[in-house]
Amino acid sequence: MRTFVTSMLVVMCLGLSACSTTPKSQYQVDEQRASVRDMAGQTLAQLYKANPGSRNAIRNAAGYAVFSDFGLKILFLGGAKGEGLAVNNRTGQETFMKMVQLQPGLGLGANNFRLVFVFDTPEAFNNFVTSGWQFGANAMAAAKSKTEGGAFSGAVSVSPGVHLYQMTETGLIVGVSVTGAKYYKDDELN
Repeated sequence: MRTFVTSMLVVMCLGLSACSTTPKSQYQVDEQRASVRDMAGQTLAQLYKANPGSRNAIRNAAGYAVFSDFGLKILFLGGAKGEGLAVNNRTGQETFMKMVQLQPGLGLGANNFRLVFVFDTPEAFNNFVTSGWQFGANAMAAAKSKTEGGAFSGAVSVSPGVHLYQMTETGLIVGVSVTGAKYYKDDELN
């Protein structure tokens, strides 16, 4: 019973921190934007090193998004939160975003991972940025079964016109684990 209560508290804390309403100063906003841009640049450099073909896939895409996520799982409950940057390759416009994720199922531990979404079409990119995106179990099942080759080697197709690379600090992961994730604009940074 005690571990169940602890698990619930961890999930609640992750949820509450994602809903923080404390206004930030312009300096804090600029610092956070710079931090997200730095994370995105480092993540892309890591991806290009692990998979050189991904550079052309991203360069030729309508846009891309890079996220850094931290997750924690204790017994049957877990969650993750993160931040990221979506870039329209046609206009160069940046959109800062957030993500939250619930991870049901048995487990224990913490993980830090990076995600790179590649959008083949302007419609797929615009839908992601303007409407946000939810990634559920059905999309997860489809993603696991569709590992791509060529320029998208190491990526999975997660919906029409959208490919996803997932990495840890040690390298590229084939397959994804973002069930129950929601991606949305960060109102404080845009």
